[in-house]
Amino acid sequence: MVGPDFERPSVQVNSRWLDGDAPAVSSAPADTRQWWSVFADPTLDQLIGIAHQQNLDLRTAGLRVVQARAALGIAIGDFYPQTQQAFGSLTYNRTSERSPQTPEQSSSFYRFWANEVGLQIAWELDFWGKFRRSIEAADASFLSSVAAYDFALVTLTSDVAATYVATRTLEERLAIAFENVKVQRESLTIARARFEGGSTSERDVAQAQTILASTEATIPQLQNQLQQAKNALNVLVGAPPGTIDGLLRETRGIPAVPLTVAVGIPADLLRRRPDIRQAELAAMQQSAVIGFTKADLYPAFSLTGNFGFLASDWRNFDLGDIFLAKSRAFSVGPSVSWNFLNYGRITNNVRLQDARLQESLVTYQNAVLAAQREVEDGLSTFLHSQARVAKLKVSAAAAQLSRDLAFLQYSEGITDFTTVLTAEQALLNEQDNLAQASGDIPAGLISVYRALGGGWEFPDQRDFVPQETRELMAERTDWGNLLTPVNLLEPAAPPLPGTEDVSSRVRAPEW
Repeated sequence: MVGPDFERPSVQVNSRWLDGDAPAVSSAPADTRQWWSVFADPTLDQLIGIAHQQNLDLRTAGLRVVQARAALGIAIGDFYPQTQQAFGSLTYNRTSERSPQTPEQSSSFYRFWANEVGLQIAWELDFWGKFRRSIEAADASFLSSVAAYDFALVTLTSDVAATYVATRTLEERLAIAFENVKVQRESLTIARARFEGGSTSERDVAQAQTILASTEATIPQLQNQLQQAKNALNVLVGAPPGTIDGLLRETRGIPAVPLTVAVGIPADLLRRRPDIRQAELAAMQQSAVIGFTKADLYPAFSLTGNFGFLASDWRNFDLGDIFLAKSRAFSVGPSVSWNFLNYGRITNNVRLQDARLQESLVTYQNAVLAAQREVEDGLSTFLHSQARVAKLKVSAAAAQLSRDLAFLQYSEGITDFTTVLTAEQALLNEQDNLAQASGDIPAGLISVYRALGGGWEFPDQRDFVPQETRELMAERTDWGNLLTPVNLLEPAAPPLPGTEDVSSRVRAPEW
């Protein structure tokens, strides 16, 4: 076979994570099959289960696997005789009376019927591996579509979890805002009472109204963000807005995270991340395209033949003689064609495909680097958010104490309302920061699992097309056995270059 055999390019992979020595990080092999279970949140478990069944983007990715599977069948079929046709005809013919071939006899000799029936075949032999390279490219494309489905599953799972955490975080921030509004209304009531009693000025009332209105103004904004997060969550699970509101009311609070997280080593990404596999398979497909294109530089050898029966009522013949032995006609023989004066078109097409291969190899190397960066970013967010939360808890507790003391002193006339105003603003700010940082911890852990490529490895999700969709498609079109799950499962990993039996690329046609 002409053209290069694919070789996986070398990549730069660290031996350990930058934060691998942190107490909350373990280098033990990561079990990411159902990583969301570490949050021990039944509502999150249900949402992810529903999304796996109903998400429409995931179904689209599954249908692309079906398309690639059918395209592979086309490539396999092209290896066999490309033209095989049965033909037949019944024609009425009139020869021109002015034609040199027309006999000088009565007109009946240039009017006749003819009928014909037979078979014809043309087979371009795979002398240079052109069609085997095509099958190789289609194989890689099919496997790439499977990897794309797996990556869609990884992305969907992490999006559902991240949106769920964002929803719970906004609920927490909204509860804090309502609680501060309640407290600030009490401060306004006391300020009015003291003003009406003549013990303070109207400025205290104005200040109390200012901070109360400012806090109340944050509530519609938070409510809007919360509604948008819920709407996004509904779309992710394949449902109209408002469908899962009842499910969200079953639990409350930001999901808790485990004390430690196992992340394995960076080299694990090469076998776990579906998008890295997809990038590698895209390069493998492009490598095969070079061989397919390069075969056009060489002569094409074909076998052609036809066999049939021909009869007519010319002169004393009869149409009924069609199946007599003397009416048979056939031709068979080899042929060759060579587009040798192509003015560089084919050569430059090979160069074009080779440049695309090199681009695919660079894309693969970049995907490996990007995957490492995403894991490091997620670990950094996870660890530093924990440290930030520890400090904010101290800060929020101090702000609460400061606000309580300021409120007590103002009630007793020891201090002015400016002290209360400052303390209430600081309390709201610290509590809101604490809620956001608390949400950043599970969000960071989710990004870690997403970057590790977790969430696609469980077998019940290898059914790329739901049963009801398969039945609907089967009613429209004869799919044979291509829609059965066993034909849509990812084949075994391709062997290492140089160890593959080339004949394995040749398979029986798929009818």
